[in-house]
Amino acid sequence: MTQSDELRKQVERQVRRMKKAERERPTLLGQTVYIGTLGLLLVLPVVAGAYLGQWLDSLASEYSSRWTVSLILVGVMIGAINVYLFIRE
Repeated sequence: MTQSDELRKQVERQVRRMKKAERERPTLLGQTVYIGTLGLLLVLPVVAGAYLGQWLDSLASEYSSRWTVSLILVGVMIGAINVYLFIRE
């Protein structure tokens, strides 16, 4: 096998790899869905914590926001962990 045959095979292999990479490139819609999923993974625990905390605070006889603030912070931590685990996959 000559050097020109070896070079031709290497170039053909690189062309196949480049075409495969071009086909598998993420689309705008795919990237938008990915970012939207990350947003929901972060926001939903925060909102759920706020609503649950508000409900628990409404059960108290005097004005209190202790549960609301605490559960919002817990929601932020859970949301951050969700996003981290989703990105790590």
